[in-house]
Amino acid sequence: MSELILYNAETLMALELPFADEGVRAGFPSPAQSYMENAIDLNRDLVHHPESTFYARVVGDSMIDADLHEGDILVVDRSVEAQDGDIAVCVVDGEFTVKRLSVKADGIVLVPANADYQPIRVGEADRFEVWGVVTYVIKRYAAERL
Repeated sequence: MSELILYNAETLMALELPFADEGVRAGFPSPAQSYMENAIDLNRDLVHHPESTFYARVVGDSMIDADLHEGDILVVDRSVEAQDGDIAVCVVDGEFTVKRLSVKADGIVLVPANADYQPIRVGEADRFEVWGVVTYVIKRYAAERL
């Protein structure tokens, strides 16, 4: 099972960063903005329920085909009700894992996004809890230069 490292979301202080409020084009380039007027506050924009939001760092590769890679930071909201298809942080027999939920009439299956791993069918004897739903993923692309 994948391991997760959990952190509390610290939202007492604003975290305002310059923000390209007109967007950054992924198609044809447009003239660069001469300045950025607005600021984005990551606490305000990523943490909707501060008392129930945590960060988790991904350890392992069971979700790589869902674009969750080792070192990515998950924003996990414990107040969001999990639904079929959500990517969620779950506790199975005392161990944390992040998987896609498959909720059907005959039970719950935790589905990895890597063919090297088998789905986990949650049985009646398992101690199981959906701990929280992943609402955002923070990724690093220029890993070694920072």
